[in-house]
Amino acid sequence: MIKNVCVFASSCNFLDEIYYKEAEALGQMMANAGYNMVYGGSSLGLMWACAKEVKTGGGKIIGIMPEKLKEMAENSDSCDEFYVTAGMRERKAKMDEMSDAVVAIPGGFGTLEEISEMIVQKQLGYNKKAIVLLNTNGFYNGLIAFFDNILEQKFANEKARELYYVANSPKEVIDYLKNYKERDLAVTKEEIYSR
Repeated sequence: MIKNVCVFASSCNFLDEIYYKEAEALGQMMANAGYNMVYGGSSLGLMWACAKEVKTGGGKIIGIMPEKLKEMAENSDSCDEFYVTAGMRERKAKMDEMSDAVVAIPGGFGTLEEISEMIVQKQLGYNKKAIVLLNTNGFYNGLIAFFDNILEQKFANEKARELYYVANSPKEVIDYLKNYKERDLAVTKEEIYSR
């Protein structure tokens, strides 16, 4: 059962308004669905837009931030739990450990790295979590096309299409999470050698 949802997101305060509105809507819907949020711990950007709505709606927010970012960024005093890690790798491991599902809303290189690692972890059988890309304003269209290219040119098995789900609205994210059934999608030895 999904209780804690990890949200990867931008910490930028200078984006188009649509991104903040969608992040807030997702946070409201997460709280209404009874989900807590695991996130980067910042009080900035889309991270905070989503987290503050989860908190306002009665959900818990769990922040995880590496030491270096804690020295540079504004961490939120509103976190119900807050963890400081030695570095980014430890941060991702802690986020993974504490979450039952993962959602990537628009973000930069950090978000891309985080969601990519979760997809690979699922591909190799280290987790069976729901992984969702919230494609606000078509933000992930180019990435989705790149993923399609990976599969079409056989750099990954066709089964990899099932590792992640693309949602076009916060409601679609929540509906997917509510109906998610864990399945083992790990690539097999036979599949690796018979693409």
